[in-house]
Order: sequence, then C-alpha cells, then structure tokens
Amino acid sequence: MATKYSISLEKIVKTHSLDVFYTPKPLSEIMVTSPDVYRPGLLLAGFNKYFDPDRIQFLGIAELEYINSGRPEEMTRRIKRFLSKKPVAVIITRGKKCSDEFIELAKKYEVPVLSSQDGTSDCMAILISYLSAELAPRITRHGVFVEVYGEGVLILGDSGVGKSETALELIKRGHRLIADDAVEIRNVSHKTLVGSAPENIRHFIELRGVGVVNARRLFGVGSVKVSDKIDMVIQLEPWDPQKNYDRLGLDSETIDILGVKVPFSVVPVTPGRNISIIIEAAAMNNRQKKMGYNAARQLLHNLGMTDDIVPEEEELEIWHNF
Repeated sequence: MATKYSISLEKIVKTHSLDVFYTPKPLSEIMVTSPDVYRPGLLLAGFNKYFDPDRIQFLGIAELEYINSGRPEEMTRRIKRFLSKKPVAVIITRGKKCSDEFIELAKKYEVPVLSSQDGTSDCMAILISYLSAELAPRITRHGVFVEVYGEGVLILGDSGVGKSETALELIKRGHRLIADDAVEIRNVSHKTLVGSAPENIRHFIELRGVGVVNARRLFGVGSVKVSDKIDMVIQLEPWDPQKNYDRLGLDSETIDILGVKVPFSVVPVTPGRNISIIIEAAAMNNRQKKMGYNAARQLLHNLGMTDDIVPEEEELEIWHNF
C-alpha cells in the first residue's frame, strides 16, 4: 500500500502568507493529505456526488456572488450544503470578506476559513504546485545529487567507490551540490522527479580520511542548491575487465524510479580516470540529446552507415540562418 503523506495547514498558511478568519483548533493539528484543490460551484448548485472533503476549497468572486444571491434562506441553505461536507479548509481569494453567517456556520461545522489577497487562478496554481511537491510519492536512495551545467545528475554506486570525492571535485569546478549520502526523490508528476537532501544533512559531505565538511561554508552559497529535477542517473562501479561497456551511446538506457524512466549510464572507475570530467561530458551530452542531437548517430552518418539524420554541417548552417 502506498504511503500517504500530509502537511500541516500551519505550514501552508505561513508559506503562502494566508490570513486566518477562523480555525476550530491549532493549524498545526489540521493536516492536508490531498494535492488537489477544488472550486465548489457544482456543490453550491446542489450537485454533490463527487465532492472530496480532503481537498482545499477555493471561493472566488463567482462563488461568493452565487452564495449571496437570492433570498436569505437560500443563502443559508447553500452555505450549509457546502460547509456540512466539512472540507479540510476553505480559502477565500482576492481579499474578499465572508459574511458573519458564513463564519458562524464554519464554527458549527468546524471548518477552517482562510483568506488570500491573490486572484483565484493564481492562488490555486501556486498551491497545486506546492502541494504536488510536498505530498508527492518519495523514496530515499543512497547516492550523490549534483547540478552540472544545468542538468540534475544523480550519482549512484557502492560505498567507497568515490561518489562524494567526485562531488567535491565537481563543486571545485563550479557546479553545485544538492545532496550527499542520502537523496530524497519525489515524483512530482508522471514524468518529473525532483531530488533534495534531508534537511538535517543538507550541504554536508562525508570524506573518508577527512571527515564531514560543510560545502556551503567551504565554497559559498553558490556551490549548493536545495533541490533540482533529476535529468540523468550515473552508476559508478569498479572496472570489470569481463564486462562490455557501452562505447557509442547510440541508444540511451533508462532506469525506472517511482514509475519515471530517467536516462542512465554506467561509468567504470579505474585509477587515472577523471570521473568529474566524464560526468561533465555526460551531462552536456545528455543535454544535447534532449535538444535533438546525438553524437553517435552523427558519427555513423559520417561513416556512411546511416542517412536518417541531417549532416552536422547542414544543421549548423540551419541554426546560423535561424
């Protein structure tokens, strides 16, 4: 069974600078578990078949005007129909005020009522993005996560293979550390993984023979980053002379993490190989592939083994004219 994550309403209020009209108990005790939000227009009109009380509800100008239209008894009936479902929280947007009757019924049904100065669409979009990250399915993998030339590179491998030392050299070369030893990976959409470090070990690197160092303190705030999208995975392993390693990179291998396929490469480690430079080249090559250029296919074309791509000279001319 998949783990269900939650976030306190207190954290949401502080992060998004929301005002509190009413709360039945401390916001720290009210937990939100759904990354989805809802505008309850259909419920207010009487259709309540698919209403989900776990979603934060938004009331904009249209919903408030509908609630306040008609006779007083109809207004009361609409508010009761909505609040009796006991949604986890209600956010009123554009800084609008709600009626005293609304607050009294919110107290009766113990529904938190919040307020935002933002427009309804903007506030919903921001909150959906935030909740998608905070409540996303996640796993923790042993490895190192760095940003190299704008690419999020997750480095995996057995203990002692040199992951942290490689990360340290990449930092010295101007790249940024996101996580060392433990990488928390979140599936924020069906095709996007975001990696970060647990807060209690963020910015620290363990170096055998030296000890633990703080990358942010040693190299400055420009050497670290809180989180990033995972663009590729590199597996470091001791060189195995009996194994055939990929020499062309014609077809990209992938690894499945939380249902998302990520480009994957195995890099053998031997004395004398500069793994940091290899990872830099791998990151730039991965970026070129995303932009539609595959060096291996270009080489095969130059050798006359395929004709299914635009020659490099013509491609450069196209870009120059563009």
